Amino acid sequence: MFDPRFIDLLTESVGEADAATALKALEAEPSVSIRLNPAKLQECPFQDAVPVPWSPYGYLLKERPVFTLDPLFHAGAYYVQDTSAMFVGHLFRQIIAPLQEGLCVLDLCAAPGGKTTDLAASLRAHDGGKSLLLANEVIRSRYAVLRGNVASWGDERVGTVSRDPSAFGNTPLFDVVVADVPCSGEGMFRKDPKAVEDWSLETVDFCTARSRRILSGIWPALKEGGLLLFSTCTFNRKENDETVAWAAAELGAEVLDPGPQEPAIRTQNGYLMLPGLVPGEGQYAAVLRKNGTPDPVRKADPFTLFRAERPLEPTDDLPRWEVERETALRYLHGDALVLAPDAPRGPICLTFKGLPLGPAKNLGTRCNNLYPKAKRIKMDIR
Repeated sequence: MFDPRFIDLLTESVGEADAATALKALEAEPSVSIRLNPAKLQECPFQDAVPVPWSPYGYLLKERPVFTLDPLFHAGAYYVQDTSAMFVGHLFRQIIAPLQEGLCVLDLCAAPGGKTTDLAASLRAHDGGKSLLLANEVIRSRYAVLRGNVASWGDERVGTVSRDPSAFGNTPLFDVVVADVPCSGEGMFRKDPKAVEDWSLETVDFCTARSRRILSGIWPALKEGGLLLFSTCTFNRKENDETVAWAAAELGAEVLDPGPQEPAIRTQNGYLMLPGLVPGEGQYAAVLRKNGTPDPVRKADPFTLFRAERPLEPTDDLPRWEVERETALRYLHGDALVLAPDAPRGPICLTFKGLPLGPAKNLGTRCNNLYPKAKRIKMDIR
């Protein structure tokens, strides 16, 4: 059962009719969706998938497959992401469309990497790889997940760091900052029962204050005239509209109106994807422009300045050997392999449907499995 105070705050934030729709939807099973990596895959690999209207790469699936047993998933061919979360990428593509090439973008609260990879694909489409994307996650355990997902995605124009927002300093470096801030998680209620248990008005107030500290900390690193794309996976006005209004007034910004964004609800200062009105979970997003005159000049290389880690592709120069699904899963599981007699000897890269899985060393009588132990499939692959 939901906390009555949550129901009251939801009703106050979105109105009685939409609140009733959302509450009914929150009792249903969550949807399942993926977003393709356009550099690796152009067609959805799952049957009967429905395109997501607000994402050129998104697909809503009929049922949830076992992603762990799909080599394409491990090859970074697609990312499992909620359709509502894809709305942030949708807004991002709109706001960068009129901007110059060679942007410097910061994804401030980036783990686990869903929005990072969406931003990366969007920047590639914007200028063919001239822009830089720095993905940051302050929590070290979550940073490891972010780094792994960025590495699987495989875009060398994306770097990862783990810093407190205030550690980016006072030099205005970034044309765009995307801040998907930690929140009370109302949009996770269908997927995480613990989120329902942990919800309280005190948590809402804590998250509101924390979001404002995060925005204050990063504000000096955003260029004058730069854009802030603010988002949460929660519904309430305190963490959403009121925080955006605070940022505009206290930090110095204009709240922008990119126009109607159906099926999102237009709130006072942003947009809300609400379960029941959309197939996915909750997502709020708003856009602000920092006061001042835009400066298109890149002040410094943020990768060098902040010692960013970048995706390494140690298999690029290796001979490739294509394997079928069973061998691919055995490789990803960490099993010993024996390849066909005509397979190249020595260091090689195993591929599945043309996509690299990782390195191995073929000795002929056996093939040493060099897939990283931390990434190996733990479940039974039979």
